[in-house]
Amino acid sequence: MDIGMVGLGRMGGNMVRRLLRAGHRCVVYDRDEAARQALARAGAVAAGSLQELVHQVPQRRAIWLMLPAGSVTEDALQQLAPLLTARDLVIDGSNGHFLEDRRRAQWLRQHGIDYVDVGVSGGVWGLERGYCLMVGGEREAIEYLEPILRDLAPGVDAAPRRRTRTGPVTPAEMGYLYCGPAGAGHFVKMVHNGIEYGLMQAYAEGFELLHRAGQEDTGVPWRYPLPLADIAELWRRGSVVSSWLLDLIADALDQDEHLTGYRGLVHDSGEGRWHVETALHLAVPAETVAAALFRRFRSRMMASFAEKLLAALRQAFGGHKEHADHPSSPSQGTTL
Repeated sequence: MDIGMVGLGRMGGNMVRRLLRAGHRCVVYDRDEAARQALARAGAVAAGSLQELVHQVPQRRAIWLMLPAGSVTEDALQQLAPLLTARDLVIDGSNGHFLEDRRRAQWLRQHGIDYVDVGVSGGVWGLERGYCLMVGGEREAIEYLEPILRDLAPGVDAAPRRRTRTGPVTPAEMGYLYCGPAGAGHFVKMVHNGIEYGLMQAYAEGFELLHRAGQEDTGVPWRYPLPLADIAELWRRGSVVSSWLLDLIADALDQDEHLTGYRGLVHDSGEGRWHVETALHLAVPAETVAAALFRRFRSRMMASFAEKLLAALRQAFGGHKEHADHPSSPSQGTTL
């Protein structure tokens, strides 16, 4: 299948590489010429502008935006829409807000253009592991995109098949899912990222307690200098708290058990805030996610071992490095 990809950063570039491996024809554009040329060497068709990209993707065009959420994606949509024709598709793979998706879908529908929102999880590991895809929009448009979604997704072998799943393999088992009309994909991804906040915070607090038990200034008459890296490795085997996040913790602690390379400054990129705000609107208790979000705010004032572990996790799965300056508003990256 032919597809245009706009935005060739950490995730967009690797998504193109994964699609090229599966035999798709990818026309790519990014303002960074080096990024365009790197993918051209990998087999993509590099375009020098949005106009050129649209010209080189045959109708019915599918144009995937893998850009920072917010104004960057909005500006790209405003430039792209006049270049498209009826029945073309625009896919937004950013961590956008589901209410923005509803507005954009209505606007583009007036021009006969389909809008699809895709929540993408997989981070910098997606090239090899595949991407978990949460999809919203018109069902017919998503059926048209299914070859792309299927080849970006991890596939059924990424997890053991449950005993209750005995029929044909479903899209959810492949790693992609039609979630509902416009905004549903990003809504599910927002909740996914809120849960991720809570899971990361629970791990961080647990390892903070293990770390603190070995310190001399605790005021208690006992000490347990515990091997944190080995405990993480132990829990990976047979424990009910095993997970990919724990795998990443084990990697980080193996490299530096004291996490001296991290200051513990933990950003939030928007989805946690939206998760809590939406929970308030729907009167759903979300204490764990709210507490995890506030802990990230606090990390900008003071950092502990727990915050260092959170920073290590964000860098491990998403490539998010710490920065000295911390904006008061959420950053608009394409991953958490």
